[in-house]
Order: sequence, then C-alpha cells, then structure tokens
Amino acid sequence: MVAIGSSRLLFFLFCALVHVVTFTISQPDFFYHLCLSENGNYTTNSTYQANLNSLLSSISSNSEINYGFYNFSADQGPDKVNAIALCREDINLDVCRSCINDSISKLTQLCPYRKEAIGWYDTCMLRYSNRDIFHIMDDKISLRYYLCNPNNVSSLDQFNQVLETLLDGLKSKAASGDSLGKFAVGYASAPDFKTIYALVQCTPDLSEQECKDCLVSITGGFFKRCNGKEGVRVVSPSCILRFETFRFYDPATVDELPVPSPPSLLSSPPLLSNNTTIKGNGDNFSQTVIIATVVPALVLMIFTISTCIFCRKRNLKENITESIRHCLAPFVKESFEFDIGTIRAATENFSEAKKLGQGGFGAVYKGTLPDGQQLAVKRLFMNSKQGEVEFKNEVTLVARLQHRNLVKLLGFCLERKERILVYEFLPNSSLDHFIFDPIKREDLDWERRYKIIEGIARGLLYLHEDSRLRIIHRDLKASNILLDSEMNPKISDFGTARLFEMDQTHIITNRVVGTLGYMAPEYVIHRHFSVKSDVFSFGVLVLELLSGQKRSCLDTEEEIECLLTHAWKKWYEGTASNLIDPTLKEGSRNEMLKCLHIGLLCVQESISDRPTIASVIYMLNSNSVTLPAPAKPGFFMQSSVILNASSSPIEPNSTGSTESDQRRIATAPL
Repeated sequence: MVAIGSSRLLFFLFCALVHVVTFTISQPDFFYHLCLSENGNYTTNSTYQANLNSLLSSISSNSEINYGFYNFSADQGPDKVNAIALCREDINLDVCRSCINDSISKLTQLCPYRKEAIGWYDTCMLRYSNRDIFHIMDDKISLRYYLCNPNNVSSLDQFNQVLETLLDGLKSKAASGDSLGKFAVGYASAPDFKTIYALVQCTPDLSEQECKDCLVSITGGFFKRCNGKEGVRVVSPSCILRFETFRFYDPATVDELPVPSPPSLLSSPPLLSNNTTIKGNGDNFSQTVIIATVVPALVLMIFTISTCIFCRKRNLKENITESIRHCLAPFVKESFEFDIGTIRAATENFSEAKKLGQGGFGAVYKGTLPDGQQLAVKRLFMNSKQGEVEFKNEVTLVARLQHRNLVKLLGFCLERKERILVYEFLPNSSLDHFIFDPIKREDLDWERRYKIIEGIARGLLYLHEDSRLRIIHRDLKASNILLDSEMNPKISDFGTARLFEMDQTHIITNRVVGTLGYMAPEYVIHRHFSVKSDVFSFGVLVLELLSGQKRSCLDTEEEIECLLTHAWKKWYEGTASNLIDPTLKEGSRNEMLKCLHIGLLCVQESISDRPTIASVIYMLNSNSVTLPAPAKPGFFMQSSVILNASSSPIEPNSTGSTESDQRRIATAPL
C-alpha cells in the first residue's frame, strides 16, 4: 500500500510538473513590454474593461490577421479602445496567431488595469490604448528599447559602412510597401569574412515617409548606444529593426535583398575584367581558372589556420589577470593599483583580528599603510565569476565618481586570483550598526539623523543627475551607508550599480540583485529598474531612521505588519507620531513628521507617483512646500497577507485605495 501510494504521489507530482512546464512554454516572457500610466487605469467590470476584452478576443479570429497586421477599435465614446497587432512577415500564419494569443494573455496579466500597454515578442507586437494610435508615427525615445549584441566588431568603420548601405536599401524597400505590409530583410558581406543580416519593419498604417522617418530615428539611436557591436535589436511602437552576423529570419518565406559591399571594401580587384581577351584552348583556360581560384584559397586557408593556432597559444599563455587589467586601463590610473605585498602587510596577512565584516562577495579588513594611513580592504572570494563582474563594475564606476557622500575608492589589487578593492577607512562603520542597536541608537539624535537623510539624498542626486555618468545604485540599504568620524553618510558598494542613458526611463534586467525589503515592487516583480527604484530604497531608509525599526515585519498588538504598511496606517490614522523612535526626545517634531511624509511618498507603489531625488531635496529644505497625500506603499500588507512576486497586484486606481479612503487620506492630520 505504501509503495502504491508513493507511486501515485510521484505520478501526481510528475503530472503537475509537466503542466507547469507546458504552461511556461506556452506563456513565454516578452522580449520587452511597457505598462503606461500616463492615460490612467480602468477598474473591474468597467465599460473600458468590457471593450478591451471584447476587442482582444476578436483579434486572433479576425481575417485581417492573415496578413500579419490587425488594427481595430471598440466603442466610440470616452471608453474607446484601440488595438494594433503586428507579426513579422517571415513567420507563418500559425506562428503569428500563437504569438498574438500569447501576447493577449501575457500583456493583460503584466499590466492589469492599465488603459495603455505594449508588448513585444521576437516575432510579434501587441498594443492597445485609449488614445488614437492609428496612422500616427509614435517615435518617443521613452517607448523604445535597445538590446545590444555583446560581441564587438574588429573593423568598425568598414563594418558601419556596409551596415549603413544595407539599412538604407532595406528602409526604402520597407517604406514602399502597401497597407498590408511594410517589411524588408537583406544581407551584405562585411569585413573579416562576416555577413550582416538585417530586418526592418513598420506598422503598415504609416505612410511611406513616416516609415522612413521612424526607421531613421531608431537607427540613429542604436549608433549612439550600440556602436561597434555585431548586432542590435530595436523596438518601438511604430517600427522595429534588427541586424546580426547570423541569419535570424527565415529566408524561405520572404524576398531577401542582397546588397553589394561598397567598392572600398573589396580586398582585391577582379581576376578578369570585362575587356579581357581570353586566348588559348579550353583546357588551358580551365587550368588557369583552377589555379587562379584554388591557390589563393589554399593560401588563405593556411594563413587562417596558422593565425588561429598562434592566437590560441597566445591566449593560453596570457594570464587572466592581464586581461582584466587591460579592460580596466581606460578608467584608472597606473598609481591606482596596489601590490599584494603592500595589502598583506597592511592587513597582517588578512588577519581575523583585522576583519571588519563579510558580505555576499567577500570579506572586509582594516589595513594600515607604513605612513599611518588607514584603509578598508575588500577581498573578493576567489574563483567567483560573479565576483569578477562586481570587481570590474566597482572599479570602472567608482574610480570616476567623486562626491563627499560617496565612499572613496583608493585603488585595487590584481595578482593571480586575488581581486581586492581598497577604500578610505570610515571609523564609524555602517548605519545599520547604529540605527538597529538599542544602545548605539541613542547616539543618533535627530540632528544627526536629519544630516544622514540629507546626505544620502545628495549622494543619490549626484549619481542620478549631477555626475558625468548617470548611475542607478540598485542596492541602497542601511549596511551600505558608511559613516565617517563626524557621522557624515557615504554611499558604498557599487558592485551591482548600472549605468543609465540620460534619455532612458527604465531598464529591464534578467538578474534581480539587491536586498528584499529595499527593492521596489516593479523591480522584484517585473525586473524593471530606474532612478525611481533607488528613490523607493531611499524611502525605506528614511522610515528606518525615523522609527529605529528594520524594514522587516513588526509584531504589533493587533497583527503582524511590515514597516511600510505600519507607517502608512499610522499616517492614515493621524497617529504618525507614535512611529517615531522613542529615543528621539529632542528635535523638531514637525521636521520629523515631514521626513516621515517624504519617506511615504518615496515608497508609493506607482513609479510615477514617487518624487525624483531632486524633488526630495527640495522638500527637505523648504518650509513652505505643500506635500501631496501619499498613496499606499509597494507590497502593502492587508489582512496579514503581503503582496510578493507571486501575488496578484491590488486593484488600482489613482492612489490604490477607494474613493472614500482618498477623501479621508487627504485630510488625515500628521
């Protein structure tokens, strides 16, 4: 009986696993998607939702989808919904229908209650909106997405010359299409024995000129972001473009446009010109052609094999450390590098007595140089690929950043397998050692806490707007805020930070890194991060500084609540003063409550509702500004159930609460 029961259990688990895998395969992730909030949300059982559902359900069965393009509207009043579905023309009808059906299911799942959303798979796009989108070329930079191939080209100017010629031909061909399709694919020979394959497409409702303008615009964008890469994918609401050095489309279903390479790229003149007079009999001519063809080919093959053997031996001999050092060379000065002997002497050979702490990628030691200068030495774990990434990221970013509220990187050490970062030593360790310690917390009076809040904000402002780079930290938390001898805060640990284009609104990542509780909901759930993700983390820090409590859940008399929920409820009930750390016996109560209000604004669930860090600094320094009422925070905990990555989002309206709640919130006293 036990064996039979076990077998049935195993069979049941197997079936469940098959079901999960099947569902996962049938519902793949979008290549990119946007849930747009500018045009508002709809509510459950509203007319807009009914129109949207009706419109989406009709798309896959409509005859127009046979051409790979569909555009239609539902209703004509204020609840009108417009939709566009577009497939790549190199895929067959069954694949197109399947892609569109997946898009309908996925987009409404990822963007619940949004009146406007766009989703791109590799082979199709779905878009719906409550505004006019037909016959309109939508070319906003904020709606584009660029994905660069990681491989670099070796002959940049020649490669770009071929690429531009190829794309010019494809743009013209696609733009000249009709109302059923504006699509083109083609290829051209590039330097280094490579071939460039490219694809362009516009929504067929655009005019010829609008299609050209859209393709020209996104082409200029990828030359700024991905110049020198072997491939790129660009998507926008009105047109798409992709090129690679491999054929990624089906040439059997479409007409390929072969584009000759520019004459300047021909490696040698033709063997025979048009005016050449061929003399002799047929056998001699055949032998001549064979010799002229085979001999150069053999020479080329021998040369290629020899080059490969030479490069392989050279790569095997080359030390990996030199490779990393070469990578870092453009960003750091030679004097920036420490030798391992100096580091070992400074830390007494990484003595346990000198150990200050340990994180996910390595341990930190206190070091002292012969001249008395003190150091903080971060020794990354050996043989860690992720540690290599963190190391390069930290050196290349922090070496170029200088601000009083950012920790200063003094140098690094690269010897054999050692990866070491050397920072200025800050005697008061990190903020978490004070704020969460019941004894040390008393040393943080309100004046110091306010200075820490303002200092963190100014450090973030430098990262987001004022430095020559635009950087998102992604792991802002109490343990990454270091304190100097005068308790001035310095943001540290840039191993997971990311560079951000000035005109980008957000980035999608395949790997979510950071600390739960500090990460914004859109980052945890949808893998989107932006400057507003750092603002969310900053808001959590402010609430921790005010309350002296960790971001994790609090066991109150009534129920278990997390800090964000607890703080918002106290503000809503008009008892926000009860949240303030009881050790703060002196200081301006109004200033504390204003900071609490600002913290709640920073942790709102809606990205657009959160202030920028520049606005936060203005709020902190102004005594006359009127702060808006904060909506519910991200991961709001209601009835002892907290939303997480697997939970359904709260049914939203403009504030995430009911109308009566909004009226009460707007008048709730601090």
